[in-house]
Amino acid sequence: MADIIAFPIVRRRAFIRRQATRVAELNTVAGERYIRQQVSCQAESMRRKGIAERQIAFETIAMEAAIRAALWVTKQDLPGGCT
Repeated sequence: MADIIAFPIVRRRAFIRRQATRVAELNTVAGERYIRQQVSCQAESMRRKGIAERQIAFETIAMEAAIRAALWVTKQDLPGGCT
């Protein structure tokens, strides 16, 4: 059986940016819940495609880190954001 290799989620820059923008619009609790929900959704999608659990774990950790990094940039760009 052939191994299925996922296209790295972090390379989907528009997707990551959209997720970070959405999280920035939410309060802290809702934002954390949204991130968990999106990571879970992507993991389930990869499972349906037959991607190995080890690869899914790697990709979801990378996805969460990418969203949080993009969120930091997004928050700095907002009026009254971090300086």
